[in-house]
Amino acid sequence: MTPDNHPQPHRHEQPTDDTAWTADRVRALGLVTDIATAARIFGLSRAVAYDLAKQNRFPVPVLRFGSRYRVPVAAILQALHLPADDEQPPDPPLRRLDPFREPRVDHP
Repeated sequence: MTPDNHPQPHRHEQPTDDTAWTADRVRALGLVTDIATAARIFGLSRAVAYDLAKQNRFPVPVLRFGSRYRVPVAAILQALHLPADDEQPPDPPLRRLDPFREPRVDHP
């Protein structure tokens, strides 16, 4: 009951998973995952994910096997700009310490 003695509205609340999706956790899913898991990674509801998949508008390609949808984990990692393996991205190329100095070429 609310403070003014009206019944509380009925709410359908889904359980929340407070664990953050890290690159390692996404990689641990294997080669493919179900669309509900992919939806949670992208911050989408399950219903929205299925609607987007049916319209071919999900953030990454979705594989359909009969009535089942599967999402490649590599595509999720790529969409999130995460490396597909646990290696760190390469270091950026070295820059010159004296960027204003003109290169010198000695001529014979």
